[in-house]
Amino acid sequence: MKSFPFSALARERNDVFPELEAADVLLERRDAENVWLVRDERYQAARNALLTLARSMTIVARANRALAEEALAEDLPWLTWLPENERPQCVRELLAHLLAGADTGELMPYARARRSWTSTALAWSNPEIARDLLDPFDGTGGQSIDGEK
Repeated sequence: MKSFPFSALARERNDVFPELEAADVLLERRDAENVWLVRDERYQAARNALLTLARSMTIVARANRALAEEALAEDLPWLTWLPENERPQCVRELLAHLLAGADTGELMPYARARRSWTSTALAWSNPEIARDLLDPFDGTGGQSIDGEK
């Protein structure tokens, strides 16, 4: 990977584009998200590899849920904080988003689901919050009608 300030694309494009022969280029922006320049051949190779891995992992999950959870837990150790009965749903959802994203090239739904499940696991990791999650839900959000807890 090679990085340049975003402005270099306009001012020094003859310095930027040749770098794409050997590596991807990161254009760093001050007031917005950075931008990646990637040659199509490298992008397609990565996308195809991701699709193969996502499909393979989905097959493993169908055949052996425990093995799929174990494999994902290697990359997502926070899975251990989820209640045991929620882990299969998390694994299924993440794999479904990963497979769909690998197939379409749109990985933001996977990223959102992963952030959501990570937040859920973090909530369960806090004993006080976990205790509240296990209490019956009365629909008031913990507030009585007069606003007191």
